[in-house]
Amino acid sequence: MKHLALGTLRQWHWISSALCLAGMLLFAVTGITLNHAADIEAKPRVRSLELQLPDELLDLLPATAEQEVLAEPLHLWLQDTLGVRFDAPAAEWSDSELYIGMPRPGGDAWLTLDLQSGDLFFEATDRGWIAYANDLHKGRHSGAAWSWFMDIFAGVCVIFTLTGLLLLTRQTRARPATWPVTGLGLLIPLLIALLLIH
Repeated sequence: MKHLALGTLRQWHWISSALCLAGMLLFAVTGITLNHAADIEAKPRVRSLELQLPDELLDLLPATAEQEVLAEPLHLWLQDTLGVRFDAPAAEWSDSELYIGMPRPGGDAWLTLDLQSGDLFFEATDRGWIAYANDLHKGRHSGAAWSWFMDIFAGVCVIFTLTGLLLLTRQTRARPATWPVTGLGLLIPLLIALLLIH
């Protein structure tokens, strides 16, 4: 029974470590890049467009503005023409203008549409792969699927850590340094937090 429990523990440990390997690597590397964000030079790329809405879509604007609902043909034309994807509820309406913000990891985009003239201005900013990975680390503008991934990943990391701790308890007789090293791993961040963070 004891052997079976140890085998089960090892199985949970290796499965959880395999599942969280890529995520732990990503979060460890982006922890470093976030910690040194001021030292990492970023050169954002900005793309701007000024366009005029086609006449057939311009005719839709009065009814669209009155209902404050983005008409599907207008929504599809904006996405296809600008090469972006956004949800219709993201639209913000005023008396004279439609504004749509499209934040995303590593950058953002936005557009304004004059509801009278059909003049459209669009701007997209891409801050690069490091900014993209840093935003994934923070869960910034990354959507529901990534949020779920982060929660599940954190749970798997807890399993990995706790099964590792239980396996350490099995090693104490063969490796006397187990608890001093484990204690050091707890003590170092605790002392830094208490003594060196103001």
